[in-house]
Amino acid sequence: MYFNTNIKFLRKRKSRTQDDLALLLGIPRSTLNNYENKIAYPGINLLIAISDYFGIAIDTLIKVDLTKLAESQLSQLERGYDVFIRGSNLRVLTTTVNSENEENIELVSEKAKAGYSSGFADPEYIRILPTFQLPFLSPEKKYRTFQISGDSMLPIPNGSWVTGEFVQNWELIRNRQAYIILTLNEGILFKVVENLIPENGQLRLHSLNPIYLPYSIHINEIREVWKFVHYISTELPEERPAENRIMDEIAEIKADVKSLSERIGKQP
Repeated sequence: MYFNTNIKFLRKRKSRTQDDLALLLGIPRSTLNNYENKIAYPGINLLIAISDYFGIAIDTLIKVDLTKLAESQLSQLERGYDVFIRGSNLRVLTTTVNSENEENIELVSEKAKAGYSSGFADPEYIRILPTFQLPFLSPEKKYRTFQISGDSMLPIPNGSWVTGEFVQNWELIRNRQAYIILTLNEGILFKVVENLIPENGQLRLHSLNPIYLPYSIHINEIREVWKFVHYISTELPEERPAENRIMDEIAEIKADVKSLSERIGKQP
């Protein structure tokens, strides 16, 4: 049981003294001190009051060592995404932290994609992925970087490294925003998304390259969603998609033909 260490940890996290929290809970400071030092335990009514105050389920307060969680996981709990409160609707992410208990950014290369599609929820698999840190990203959010392949998202080049922020609540997916999506049958996709979940439980996926037609995928086929944050590439992005270049070339040919016709027409 972790109740005594959790309540002390949460109290300090909120910058509350024992006097502050005892006053809010309507109990003597000495009683709270006994709870934090594992001398006594609260009754059910007081447990409920403590749970309500911190916004964390009683089961979590008792069974989970909150001091071992990463900042992003704590932030999720404080925003109401508690597995014991939300039940099976909560999407639990397997993650890793560094020696300072800071959230890692795991790197999923092109070669690792197949393994990730089956091992994304396996702590042992996630643990062997390369990791790095980006100090300008929020410590309260979870990020992961994927290597993309193909030309469907040009001008973002083939082989680019795309970083995404983990999306827990799919109802908050925004239209016309780019996302990395782990699917059951197609693996990892990088697309601009149209959220049709309220209407028919689907996401409509669009490519930046106009030669690829949009298509829909049901949420039952989706395993993870990551909101696009940025990308890293060793290549300069192409100036314009292939279709636009073709149209420019056609326009140039038309102009040349017109010019040639005009010159021929002026000949005696």
